[in-house]
Amino acid sequence: MKSSSMNTHMGNISIDNEVIAQYAGTVATECFGIVGMARLMKNGLAELLKKDSMTRGITVSLTPENKLAIDFHVIVSYGVNIPTVTDNLISNVRYRVEEFTGQEIAKINIYIDGVKAID
Repeated sequence: MKSSSMNTHMGNISIDNEVIAQYAGTVATECFGIVGMARLMKNGLAELLKKDSMTRGITVSLTPENKLAIDFHVIVSYGVNIPTVTDNLISNVRYRVEEFTGQEIAKINIYIDGVKAID
């Protein structure tokens, strides 16, 4: 079990990376322009993941400085300004995950794996 942990005056707190990924995925899908998480398939195409398996498109790890590093593989809406969407995603995820976990985020990497037209 990979987890992020911190020591407090009352003891040790350990949060599984899967929990952080699930929370970060929920925050990400609330952002304008993000259709959902993606998984690359063998033929190079991206598959849109359902909400119950969105953590497959997110990787959470710890840096040597004990800070979080989060990688997102996302599908964006057709016609959106990608730099604006990714800036919004980074700021929302950084604020809400740091508030949720109490741990600082060192970096957030975003990989745009697909574009989808929304009806």
